[in-house]
Amino acid sequence: MQSIHTQRHHGGTVLGFPLEGFSLFQSLLLSFASAFFTFFLTTMLAIFGLLAWNIGGHHTVNYADSYLYVGLPAGLIVLLIALPLFATLWVRAKIRK
Repeated sequence: MQSIHTQRHHGGTVLGFPLEGFSLFQSLLLSFASAFFTFFLTTMLAIFGLLAWNIGGHHTVNYADSYLYVGLPAGLIVLLIALPLFATLWVRAKIRK
């Protein structure tokens, strides 16, 4: 009997986490969570960039532009990539069973 730590996964892994065996709900949740995280991370970085730009150059760029022109497109791009990726992993898991 193998312990949990010595089990081998047949699919790929990312940072040690297996990329197989997700249910439909888990696949959707991972897709939307990755887009949500990307939206907030890129928006935060854009706000800090605008802060430095406004302070350093005495500009008056609106901080709301960071949501519209950086955060939203980045989140949508990640969502458009993650949905087919996790859907493919889910379909592969269903076919193997």
